[in-house]
Amino acid sequence: MIKIGNIQLPEFPLLLAPMEDVSDPPFRRLCKQHGADLMYSEFISSEGLIRDAIKSRQKLDIFDYERPVGIQIFGGDEEAMAMSARIVETVNPDLIDINFGCPVKKVVCKGAGAAVLKDVDLMVRLTKAVIKSTKLPVTVKTRLGWDDNSINIHEVAERLQDIGVQALSIHGRTRAQLYKGEANWGPIAEVKNNPRITMPIFGNGDINSPEKALEYKNRYGIDGIMVGRAAIGYPWIFNEIKHYFKTGENLPQPTIADRVLAAKSHLEWAIEWKGLHVGIVEMRRHYTNYFKGIPGFKPYRQVLVTSDSADELYETFNVITEVYEEFQFS
Repeated sequence: MIKIGNIQLPEFPLLLAPMEDVSDPPFRRLCKQHGADLMYSEFISSEGLIRDAIKSRQKLDIFDYERPVGIQIFGGDEEAMAMSARIVETVNPDLIDINFGCPVKKVVCKGAGAAVLKDVDLMVRLTKAVIKSTKLPVTVKTRLGWDDNSINIHEVAERLQDIGVQALSIHGRTRAQLYKGEANWGPIAEVKNNPRITMPIFGNGDINSPEKALEYKNRYGIDGIMVGRAAIGYPWIFNEIKHYFKTGENLPQPTIADRVLAAKSHLEWAIEWKGLHVGIVEMRRHYTNYFKGIPGFKPYRQVLVTSDSADELYETFNVITEVYEEFQFS
């Protein structure tokens, strides 16, 4: 068993990565149904929380059926991070995660996310401020370093553990790489194998199949795997990985009916949580992934990404089910 504070996770947990504009409650609910062991909110700006920004506050919504669930915050100011940790604690998540890995320009420009990798002393101060402000377990997600010339994850891991961080998720790229190139898991394994490191180390980056998950589990010896982009429009990946670990065999591909049910549920929950208009519009980014690889799908996709009517969308799902009833994914 893996423990983070009082949270008990399976022996080799599969985590859903926090992803901006993706990891909202409807998406997390689907991933939970399909085998995710630990999930996080989208990352939340500490400044936004303190200013009571509506979008930031809405991201604090968590539900009992998705537990254990962490709320992820980011920022570059100690006082703001401390205060936002206290705000987060009021909604009673299972843990608080700090984002020191986001490579996006608008975050980095504010001296937050991956920018903090350039100043490990600041990272330690920000993390300490959060730990002191909450009784919840505090974890961190970060990257290997700022660029190839400044890979400092070894120092980062030791110093974070020394001040009480209870688990570390490492994305196998530098900030300079953004999401390009291949993730380098070598340094993640080195952190895991450091005899000084006792907290769980989770690896993240490029896991997109059960085979790769098993290969990386065996090769790098990490405590668990965090899956991000591969779960978008494909929540089945968590149970597929678990089944492959147990049996060495692949589960059958989700059928058209499975995909329609997932997309329909996702839409339903999005409307429930965000309201009709926003729910419909924000679902559009997911449909291509749900129905990837289906021949002649363009006219149906066109309706899904343009229609403002929930009834028309549900009707289109029914038509897709009928038209492609016999279609087999290979």
